[in-house]
Amino acid sequence: MNPKRCAACKYLRRRCPKDCIFSPYFPPNNPDKFACIHRIYGAGNVSKMLQQLPVQTRAEAVESLSFEAKCRVDDPVYGCVGIISLLQTQIQKTQTLLARTQAEIAVAQAKHSQTQVNEFM
Repeated sequence: MNPKRCAACKYLRRRCPKDCIFSPYFPPNNPDKFACIHRIYGAGNVSKMLQQLPVQTRAEAVESLSFEAKCRVDDPVYGCVGIISLLQTQIQKTQTLLARTQAEIAVAQAKHSQTQVNEFM
Protein backbone atom coordinates (compact mmCIF):
# COMPACT_ATOMS: atom_id res chain seq x y z
CA MET A 1 0.00 0.00 0.00
CA ASN A 2 1.43 3.36 -1.05
CA PRO A 3 1.47 6.02 1.67
CA LYS A 4 0.29 8.55 -0.92
CA ARG A 5 -2.49 7.43 -3.17
CA CYS A 6 -2.25 8.33 -6.83
CA ALA A 7 -4.80 10.73 -8.31
CA ALA A 8 -6.71 7.83 -9.87
CA CYS A 9 -7.11 5.95 -6.61
CA LYS A 10 -8.08 9.14 -4.79
CA TYR A 11 -10.69 9.90 -7.44
CA LEU A 12 -12.03 6.36 -7.33
CA ARG A 13 -11.89 6.39 -3.50
CA ARG A 14 -9.95 3.19 -3.22
CA ARG A 15 -6.66 1.97 -1.79
CA CYS A 16 -3.63 2.38 -3.99
CA PRO A 17 -1.87 -1.00 -4.28
CA LYS A 18 1.89 -1.26 -4.80
CA ASP A 19 1.37 -2.42 -8.36
CA CYS A 20 -1.24 0.22 -9.23
CA ILE A 21 -1.31 0.65 -13.01
CA PHE A 22 -2.24 4.32 -12.62
CA SER A 23 0.27 5.55 -10.02
CA PRO A 24 3.25 6.18 -12.37
CA TYR A 25 1.10 8.32 -14.69
CA PHE A 26 -1.34 10.08 -12.37
CA PRO A 27 0.55 11.69 -9.48
CA PRO A 28 -1.48 12.82 -6.47
CA ASN A 29 -0.78 16.50 -7.17
CA ASN A 30 -2.65 16.46 -10.51
CA PRO A 31 -6.14 15.03 -9.88
CA ASP A 32 -7.79 16.87 -12.79
CA LYS A 33 -5.81 14.87 -15.35
CA PHE A 34 -7.33 11.56 -14.25
CA ALA A 35 -10.78 13.07 -13.66
CA CYS A 36 -10.92 14.27 -17.26
CA ILE A 37 -9.72 10.93 -18.67
CA HIS A 38 -12.13 9.01 -16.43
CA ARG A 39 -15.04 11.18 -17.55
CA ILE A 40 -14.41 10.38 -21.22
CA TYR A 41 -12.99 6.85 -21.23
CA GLY A 42 -13.73 5.33 -17.83
CA ALA A 43 -11.17 3.92 -15.41
CA GLY A 44 -11.67 0.31 -16.46
CA ASN A 45 -11.09 1.05 -20.14
CA VAL A 46 -7.98 3.11 -19.40
CA SER A 47 -6.64 0.34 -17.17
CA LYS A 48 -7.17 -2.25 -19.94
CA MET A 49 -5.50 0.00 -22.52
CA LEU A 50 -2.47 0.57 -20.29
CA GLN A 51 -2.11 -3.13 -19.48
CA GLN A 52 -2.07 -3.99 -23.18
CA LEU A 53 0.73 -1.52 -23.93
CA PRO A 54 4.44 -2.06 -23.33
CA VAL A 55 5.65 -0.19 -20.24
CA GLN A 56 7.89 2.14 -22.27
CA THR A 57 4.93 3.50 -24.30
CA ARG A 58 2.42 3.91 -21.48
CA ALA A 59 3.46 7.43 -20.46
CA GLU A 60 3.04 8.68 -24.01
CA ALA A 61 -0.33 6.94 -24.27
CA VAL A 62 -1.50 8.60 -21.05
CA GLU A 63 -0.46 12.02 -22.36
CA SER A 64 -2.32 11.36 -25.59
CA LEU A 65 -5.43 10.18 -23.75
CA SER A 66 -5.22 13.21 -21.49
CA PHE A 67 -5.00 15.62 -24.42
CA GLU A 68 -7.82 13.91 -26.30
CA ALA A 69 -10.05 13.81 -23.22
CA LYS A 70 -9.43 17.50 -22.47
CA CYS A 71 -10.28 18.38 -26.07
CA ARG A 72 -13.45 16.31 -25.88
CA VAL A 73 -14.50 18.01 -22.63
CA ASP A 74 -13.80 21.46 -24.10
CA ASP A 75 -15.54 20.66 -27.41
CA PRO A 76 -17.91 17.68 -27.02
CA VAL A 77 -18.85 17.62 -30.71
CA TYR A 78 -15.49 17.78 -32.46
CA GLY A 79 -12.85 17.21 -29.77
CA CYS A 80 -9.33 16.99 -31.27
CA VAL A 81 -10.73 17.01 -34.78
CA GLY A 82 -11.88 20.60 -34.28
CA ILE A 83 -8.32 21.66 -33.45
CA ILE A 84 -6.90 19.68 -36.38
CA SER A 85 -9.42 21.24 -38.75
CA LEU A 86 -8.61 24.72 -37.48
CA LEU A 87 -4.88 24.10 -37.93
CA GLN A 88 -5.39 22.72 -41.45
CA THR A 89 -7.36 25.83 -42.36
CA GLN A 90 -4.58 28.03 -41.00
CA ILE A 91 -1.99 26.06 -42.99
CA GLN A 92 -4.01 26.43 -46.20
CA LYS A 93 -4.42 30.18 -45.66
CA THR A 94 -0.71 30.54 -44.92
CA GLN A 95 0.24 28.54 -48.00
CA THR A 96 -2.01 30.73 -50.14
CA LEU A 97 -0.48 33.86 -48.65
CA LEU A 98 3.03 32.46 -49.21
CA ALA A 99 2.25 31.68 -52.87
CA ARG A 100 0.82 35.17 -53.36
CA THR A 101 3.88 36.75 -51.75
CA GLN A 102 6.24 34.65 -53.84
CA ALA A 103 4.37 35.73 -56.99
CA GLU A 104 4.66 39.38 -55.96
CA ILE A 105 8.40 38.93 -55.38
CA ALA A 106 8.77 37.31 -58.81
CA VAL A 107 6.90 40.21 -60.45
CA ALA A 108 9.01 42.77 -58.58
CA GLN A 109 12.21 40.99 -59.58
CA ALA A 110 11.08 40.83 -63.20
CA LYS A 111 10.31 44.57 -63.18
CA HIS A 112 13.66 45.29 -61.59
CA SER A 113 15.47 43.18 -64.18
CA GLN A 114 13.53 44.87 -67.00
CA THR A 115 14.42 48.28 -65.58
CA GLN A 116 18.12 47.36 -65.50
CA VAL A 117 17.99 46.08 -69.12
CA ASN A 118 16.30 49.29 -70.29
CA GLU A 119 18.93 51.43 -68.53
CA PHE A 120 21.76 49.73 -70.44
CA MET A 121 20.15 50.35 -73.81
